[in-house]
Amino acid sequence: MSVASVPERRARLARAQIGAIVAAAALGGIALGVVLHLVSAKTRPALALPELHGQATWAAGARPAPNFTLRDQSGHLFTLASLRGHTVALAFLDSHCTQECPLAGRALAQAEATLPAAERPVFVAVSVNPADTPASVRAAAKAWGLSGVGTWHWLMADTARLSPVWGAYHIYVHPTKTDIVHTQALYLIDRRGFERSGYLWPYLPNFVALDLRTLAGEST
Repeated sequence: MSVASVPERRARLARAQIGAIVAAAALGGIALGVVLHLVSAKTRPALALPELHGQATWAAGARPAPNFTLRDQSGHLFTLASLRGHTVALAFLDSHCTQECPLAGRALAQAEATLPAAERPVFVAVSVNPADTPASVRAAAKAWGLSGVGTWHWLMADTARLSPVWGAYHIYVHPTKTDIVHTQALYLIDRRGFERSGYLWPYLPNFVALDLRTLAGEST
């Protein structure tokens, strides 16, 4: 039996990682675009240290987070660029969902709760359901534990204004008669406004917490 060389072992590991991402995407009904987006990022040589833990990671300064302007649960006009100087956890959620969204929301709240207050991100949710209302998103944020751990904004609009944001972050959204099928993605953004770590659900809260701690400790 021959022993695989180091390059061969690395190639096998890369293929296994890609296969895991594709399999997770297929099980979750995720669009091919977001899979390719994450795979291309993961397979590029890592330039940033320390290592982050998302299925996709990006070097500091490599990938600016697309800016957008929407209104939040208080009716205030919000822009992502206004959060420069803060780490950001950006998710795409449906406040009426009873399946994956509550699980992902609670996992993120759990990750944030393990961190000192100074290291917690600003949580930003972009709605994937135009039927979301200030009352429904406040209820979901409270039930999932997100409103109790730090500053948060849940952004709502009609489909015409939400669609460009979904597209900028490779989020697939498909309403059905009983549900809204969508990409369950989480982006961690550093204090300079760059995407650094990307997760597809399911993810482990402790990995998210480690990445948030790393980003909080970086200099601006």
